[in-house]
Amino acid sequence: MKIRSVEGADYYVISPLINEWWNGRQMSDMLPKLFFDHFQNTSFIAEEKGEIIGFLIGFLSQSHMNEAYIHFVGVHPEYRGKKIGKQLYSHFFDVIKQKGRNTIRCVTSPVNKISIAYHTKMGFKIEQGDKNLDNVSLHTNYDGVNQDRVLFVKHLV
Repeated sequence: MKIRSVEGADYYVISPLINEWWNGRQMSDMLPKLFFDHFQNTSFIAEEKGEIIGFLIGFLSQSHMNEAYIHFVGVHPEYRGKKIGKQLYSHFFDVIKQKGRNTIRCVTSPVNKISIAYHTKMGFKIEQGDKNLDNVSLHTNYDGVNQDRVLFVKHLV
């Protein structure tokens, strides 16, 4: 497996796959092309034999100079459980540390139990919100009306 920086053209390969990789959930609108054009230094593709098998889209915070943000991560369903995501996250952590950042934030939907479990296993802590659902702290209306989210933070050492 090879990890490389994203390129603008990767958008046209990944965008049609997103909803399929998320079992039909409408997710592709959450990842516009601008991420592939403007965050190439902190966003990565995992490839095997020239095929995209995973990706991580992240960026450095412009407001908090010690922070970075992971916006979107996906792994091809046939490659899950093979530590592709872990390798993408580790690569992102290494890059942002080199850029002087030590705090990573990310967000997921409360319905995405797999994401919640994965981030917790990766050492992310759930930030205290204003509501609990199934023993998970949520931030109500975080991404708009009725768009509650689970917020994560991880501090690198």
